[in-house]
Amino acid sequence: MSENTEAFEAGAAEGEEVAVKPVVAVVGRPNVGKSSLVNRIIGRREAVVEDVPGVTRDRVAYDASWQGRAFTLVDTGGWETGAEGLAAMVARQAEYAAQTADVILFVVDATVGITDADAAVTRVLRATRRPVVLAANKVDGELQEADAMVLWNLGVGEPFPISALHGRGTGDLLDAVVGSLPEQAGGEPAEEEGGPRRIALVGRPNVGKSSLLNRLAGEDRVVVDSVAGTTRDAVDELIDLGGITWKFIDTAGIRRRFRQLQGADYYATVRTSSALERAEVAVVLMDVSEPLAEQDIRVVEQVVESGRALVLAFNKWDTLDEERRYYLEKEIDRQLSRVAWAPRVNISAKTGRSVEKLVPAIETGLAGWDTRVPTGRLNSWLKELIAATPPPVRGGKQPKILFATQADTRPPHFVLFTTGFLEDNYRRFVERRLREEFGFEGTPVKVSMRIREKKGSTRASKGSVRKDWHR
Repeated sequence: MSENTEAFEAGAAEGEEVAVKPVVAVVGRPNVGKSSLVNRIIGRREAVVEDVPGVTRDRVAYDASWQGRAFTLVDTGGWETGAEGLAAMVARQAEYAAQTADVILFVVDATVGITDADAAVTRVLRATRRPVVLAANKVDGELQEADAMVLWNLGVGEPFPISALHGRGTGDLLDAVVGSLPEQAGGEPAEEEGGPRRIALVGRPNVGKSSLLNRLAGEDRVVVDSVAGTTRDAVDELIDLGGITWKFIDTAGIRRRFRQLQGADYYATVRTSSALERAEVAVVLMDVSEPLAEQDIRVVEQVVESGRALVLAFNKWDTLDEERRYYLEKEIDRQLSRVAWAPRVNISAKTGRSVEKLVPAIETGLAGWDTRVPTGRLNSWLKELIAATPPPVRGGKQPKILFATQADTRPPHFVLFTTGFLEDNYRRFVERRLREEFGFEGTPVKVSMRIREKKGSTRASKGSVRKDWHR
């Protein structure tokens, strides 16, 4: 089974499309003004510009937008036109750009006209069947526009006369780029905006969720009884804590065997799942007077799978003696190691012990959940990581990570653009190092791969996608 096939089937088995910002690759031979154009598009002097061919050598990714449409802009190094095999060098550079891009922005020096290198790369780009937008650069005035019209002969469509240095004509060029981008996939319904942050209290039945809500509210807001399953509806309560108003959602306990539930218990579990969908962060309550149960672990897994920020609250901590606390810490380290990134709070819902510590823990989880890493910083870090620890060889070949982008927040979602399949262990390694460098305390991190198509592949042009939740 090929690397692409394995990744494709793994992604298909999960039955989900991964929403990724479209990619625009800027290509062209050296010293035609690619980096100047990149700086113009992103609105700041980020890419190094010098009047010497070959200054840009690596593919560098930046966040960009035009007319409200966000995309990832990739600045590529120019190809050399001498040395060893012009056609081979041109094809390799062009194919790398084409295989990771949704739109190719082809930059040509209009004052020079069509060179052998331009003609060679044009043939490669046409064969990719990707949209190509042709930028005729260094057209500083109307007198040079006639030079740009000659570039129609390249056969990739209308040349847009621009001056990357002065900004002339770049608006029309970007309109064409955005018009060539693929349609954005329909996302999930928008969550509530502008109101209090939403917190779901979840856990297996009878661990003290309703008692905690009553303690936080300062009144008997919900029914509390020692009989498991008293709460069957999700109850919303606006509560002021730490000078901030929060919306707490008390939920029915999540039971282990969902498919075996009947009647009211079945619908209680459905409502709990619905409450998680409405929440931004989940506080998982566990009763430490008993050993951690399989149900506790399953609740934590359900929160992680829902993509919500996570806080672990250990209830009845004040009832433990020193020996029980020692062994409980061992249980936590062993059974909850996958969510070692989640903030922990030791509380007593009955007495109110340390419940005020929930606020900083919740704020920490939400901050990680909302975190976005700039594309430039992400790729600078990734370049150093790969140089120190490259991906392991698989099937006799070493996959390369071309660049990365953060596709989304809430939870953070990263996409690695690669030339081959990355092993699970290496993806977990990347995720651990992401946390070490950028934090993400209190939130799941979602990692995807977008694999560059092999030459001659008949699969869809966007490549295969593999998605993993790393906890």
